Amino acid sequence: ALLEGASLLGVAAVVTEQYPEKLGRTLGPLSERLEAMSAPRFSKLDFSACRDAAVDAWLAKSDRRQAIVIGMEAHICVFQTVRDLCARGFKVHVPLDGVASRRDDHRAAGLDLCRAAGATITTTETILFDWLGRAGTDAFRKISKLIK
Repeated sequence: ALLEGASLLGVAAVVTEQYPEKLGRTLGPLSERLEAMSAPRFSKLDFSACRDAAVDAWLAKSDRRQAIVIGMEAHICVFQTVRDLCARGFKVHVPLDGVASRRDDHRAAGLDLCRAAGATITTTETILFDWLGRAGTDAFRKISKLIK
């Protein structure tokens, strides 16, 4: 839903994949949506996406100062990326329904660590309606269908 909303509203996305040769690529439906959005894709070995030279160069060229971080593992890659983005002055949001870990306690710990690093813990629905700003538009109707 978050990627569909981002695509509908023209919000940019970027993809990082942790060691895809061994851990696998982004799941098909997500990967297809990201490709349709022309999202740059980076393969990385560093747990924090910010420590990857190609991602770092992409961030340096970007004029964005806000990030929404989704993915897995919440207590490893998500947390370390969030920590580094916050340290660089980004306003970071982490939708609690957009991150995962293999264990629920690790996911909870990851969200706590992200909050301690300075991120706002939120939900996909909150982000989508914040992007919209108002009801009654075609975009509102389309996004409302995504979250039902």
